[in-house]
Order: sequence, then structure tokens, then C-alpha cells
Amino acid sequence: MLAALCDIETGRIIGENGLAVAVRDNHPVTPLHTLAIRRRHATTWFDLSVPEQRAIGLLLDTMRKQIATTDATVSGFNVGMNCAEVAGQTISHAHVHLIPRRQGDVADPRGGIRAVIPEKAVY
Repeated sequence: MLAALCDIETGRIIGENGLAVAVRDNHPVTPLHTLAIRRRHATTWFDLSVPEQRAIGLLLDTMRKQIATTDATVSGFNVGMNCAEVAGQTISHAHVHLIPRRQGDVADPRGGIRAVIPEKAVY
């Protein structure tokens, strides 16, 4: 796995609260793809305390509102996390993806997050 997100440059921070920060993803899936990251190092969501999880949730909601205000073409979101290398985690620091979605950005959005295993996406 890649290095942790412990030392985020202040200039990258687009939102924050006492326990978490938000930055744009370096390799966005869609425009305005955002990460909510716990300030303290922890490897996965399950290593966070309930207050830390709540802080990330509040920050995700703030960022969702900001993105929707910034880009009127955004009409939905995927929210997700990868917990452990076997689940696709490549950065060893807990973070949650907020991925804005737009009408027509993919041919068939059915299944959403389930598409991590393509044959399970459509049911």
C-alpha cells in the first residue's frame, strides 16, 4: 500500500472540522471527486472511533452541499471506502470517497458500488 495521508499540505484542504479534513482526490473518478480523511492516522474506517466516524460523516455532508452548489449538473453521489488491500485499499490511511455523479456519465449506472465485482452489479 502507498504511504498514509498524515501530512496533507494545508493548501489542499477544502473543508475541515476538528477531527477530519476534505481534499480533492489526486486521481478523480469524476470532476470534484473528494476525500474525507481523519486527521489522526488510522488504517481503515473500522479503526476509527465513533466520534471520528461522525466527524467524517458531517464533513461528507458539508462537501456534498458544496459540490451540488458548485456544479448544477451533479444529480447523485457514490460514497465509499476500501478497507484492506484485498478490498482495493491502496493508501494505508482511513478515508472516504465522495464521488459526484452526473446524468449520462456512464452508460448504465445500475448497481453503483456493487460494480466493484462487475458480475454482481446488475441484479
